[in-house]
Amino acid sequence: MKEKVGEVFSIAKDNPPVPGCTISKEISGGDNYIAYYSLAGNTDISAEIYPYHKLIILCEGQAEVYTADGDKRQLRSGESVLAPTDIPVGIRSSESAVYTEISIRRDDAMNEVVKAGEVFRLAELVPYQDGKIVNMDVVHNDKMKFVVMAFDEGTGLSEHAAPGEALIFALDGEGVIGYEGKDHPIKAGENFHFAKGGMHSVKASGKFKMALLLTLE
Repeated sequence: MKEKVGEVFSIAKDNPPVPGCTISKEISGGDNYIAYYSLAGNTDISAEIYPYHKLIILCEGQAEVYTADGDKRQLRSGESVLAPTDIPVGIRSSESAVYTEISIRRDDAMNEVVKAGEVFRLAELVPYQDGKIVNMDVVHNDKMKFVVMAFDEGTGLSEHAAPGEALIFALDGEGVIGYEGKDHPIKAGENFHFAKGGMHSVKASGKFKMALLLTLE
């Protein structure tokens, strides 16, 4: 991924909208297409047909995802939608918006709780449970896995290394990411990137939810 490694950052703060413009930044290409988009107020990415779903995660602002047949879905910060395929889909913002887009192939294994065209919050997909860590595989294939996790206070993952690069989305509460021997406090709305093979751990400071996007070569 074309992203900083080993430090807490914010996708929203690092990709501010520019007046009158739409901006895209690809951080992973090929089968694992991942990009950040910034839309200024009153800008529009026109509706086009894509042969794959687009998982849109709104980091900041507001946006409207629309289709050529008149369907509209309003998104606010923290909300997501899985865009349908085989119909022109566009996205626009009357104020401004920063979002992450992840390509989801037709044959990817998608969790049945996520329906194309329905707005949802990643943080609400999994509940907290006393003394436990709750995991949900949202989507996966042979080169990518997207997981949402809920950590009860004091729970965590011991130090380990991932077989690929990973991008963390902190969704609720606060936690501590251990990376290569250094602790990094992280809170909702912030992000973290692990390099392939980077030794890391996760510890919930209180109740903590995060999403993890793992890509494999």
